[in-house]
Amino acid sequence: MNAAFGNLSNSTHRPRAAVIGAGIAGLVTAVELAVRGYEVEVLESAGRPGGKMRELEVGGRPIDSGPTVLTMAWIFEEIFERANAKLGDYVTLRPAEVLARHAWADGTTLDLFADLERTVDAIGTFAGAKEAEAYRAFTEHTRRIYDAVREPFLLGQRPSLWGMMSDPAVRSVSPLAMDAHRSMIKSLASFFADPRLVQLFGRYATYVGSSPYDTPGTLSLIAHVEREGVHYVEGGMARLAEALVALAEARGVTISYGHRVTAVECARDGVQAVHVETAAGGSSRRASDVIVYAGDVGALARGFLGDAVRKAVDYDYPPYKRSLSALTLSALARTSGFPLVRHNVFFAEDGKAEFDDLFSVRRLPRHPTVYVCAQDRTDTEATPDGAERLFFIVNAPADADVRPLHEQDLLACERALTSLLERSGLTLDWEAKTWTTPTDFENRFPGSQGALYGRTSHGMLAALSRPSARSKLRGLYLAGGSVHPGAGVPMAALSGRSAARAIEADSASSGLLRRAATAGSTSIV
Repeated sequence: MNAAFGNLSNSTHRPRAAVIGAGIAGLVTAVELAVRGYEVEVLESAGRPGGKMRELEVGGRPIDSGPTVLTMAWIFEEIFERANAKLGDYVTLRPAEVLARHAWADGTTLDLFADLERTVDAIGTFAGAKEAEAYRAFTEHTRRIYDAVREPFLLGQRPSLWGMMSDPAVRSVSPLAMDAHRSMIKSLASFFADPRLVQLFGRYATYVGSSPYDTPGTLSLIAHVEREGVHYVEGGMARLAEALVALAEARGVTISYGHRVTAVECARDGVQAVHVETAAGGSSRRASDVIVYAGDVGALARGFLGDAVRKAVDYDYPPYKRSLSALTLSALARTSGFPLVRHNVFFAEDGKAEFDDLFSVRRLPRHPTVYVCAQDRTDTEATPDGAERLFFIVNAPADADVRPLHEQDLLACERALTSLLERSGLTLDWEAKTWTTPTDFENRFPGSQGALYGRTSHGMLAALSRPSARSKLRGLYLAGGSVHPGAGVPMAALSGRSAARAIEADSASSGLLRRAATAGSTSIV
C-alpha cells in the first residue's frame, strides 16, 4: 500500500501527476487530481481521447463503435460539480423511453421501457399476467441488492468479504437475498417461467463480459441500474469524452496525444518518471511524483511498461478467466422489414450453446445473439431515408494471442448474423462496413488479449478479486475497467475518482500535498 510519497524531493512545487491513458478513467482521474491541486499531464498513445468510447468513420459518417448509451449519469454530474462546472453546459443528454427492443427467431418481440408500468404491461402481453407480476418482484429484488452494495462496493475503495458482510447496508439484506450463492440463470429461473425472459435478463451478464451460467445472481442489479435511467449523448458518445477533455483543460490539465509510455522508472522509494515515445519519433523522460495507469492492468503484469512495474499487480490470469471480447461491425446500410428502434437485441435460439461456444470451446458462437444499435433512430420506428448508421456486436472469446480471427471467420459470422436478422424480418442492403476483431482490441489496448472487461465475474467472490486503485508500488495507482469497481462507462469513471481519492488520502497522511499546496498557493478543494 502507498503510505507516503518518498520521491517528493521538495515541498515548494505543485506535485506532478502523470496519467497514462485518456479513456474515461484517465480523464476523470485527471480532473479529480487537478481539483486537488496537482499539475497533471495525460499521456495518450492514440490521436484522440475516449479509449473504448470510440467513433469510427464509415463511408464518411461517424459511428459510435464502443459504448452506445450512458447509465448512472449522476456520477458525471458529481464529477463536473466538484470541478465547479455543470455537465449540461458541456454535453446534452437525452433520456431514453425505450430501453431496448428484443426479438426472437419465432417472430416474438418485447420492448423494455424506462417506465416500470409500461414494461409490466408489455411483459403481460408478451408472456402473461403471472410473468408480469414476476417481473415486478424481480425489480424489487434487484433494487434491494443495488441499495445494499452501492456504498460499500460501488463507491468503496477496496471492498473485502469481511468488510462487505459487516456493512449495515449489506447486513440489512439476507445472504440468500443477495443471490451470490447461485448463478444468474438459476436466480432468474426462480422468478420467470418463460425461458425467453430468462434469456433476456441473463444477457446483462455480458455487460461485464461474463456468462449468466457462471456469474452470481447478485449481478442482476445491472437491470436496476438500467431502469434508473438510460441516456443518449447528443451527437454520439464521443462527445462525453470531449466534454471531460474540455473540463480537464479548463482546470489546467495538459493532454498529450500520440505519446506512448514505454516504461515507468522507479527507485527504492517508489516511482520517479515515465519514458515516452511520440508519434513523430521523439522520446523523453517525464519526472512525476505520482503515476496513474489507466489502461488494462494486464499490460503491467506482462511487462509492457518495463520490469520495474511488472509485479505491481497480481493480475496475470489464464485465458479462461478473461472476460469477453467482441467482433463488431460498424456499417452503413439500407434497412427494411423489422421495425428497429435505437437499441435492438436479436437472440440466438439456444442461449446455452452460445455461451458454451464462448467460454468452453472458446470460439465465435455458431449461432450468436446480435446487438444492433440504429444510431439515426431514437425511440421511434421511423426508418431513415437512405442508408442508416448501424453498429453490430457479436460476443467473442478474448483469444487474440492464441486464436486470432481470419477472413473466413468474419464471413461465417456475417452469414450467421444476417441469417438471424432475416428470420426476424430484417433485411440489410450494405453500403459500407468496417469490422473490429479481438486482435484489433489487443492492438489498441495492449495486454488485454482483446478482453474488454478485464477478468470475468464468474464465481461468488470474483467481484472482490479486481485490483484496487493502490498498486504494490509506492506512487503507482490504477484506474480503468480492469480494476475495482469493474467495467463499463460509469464504473470506469468511479475507478478514476477512486484513484484520485487514494492519492489524496496517501498524500494527506504524509502532509506532502498540504505543504506543496501552501508553498505554491494552490487551493485544495
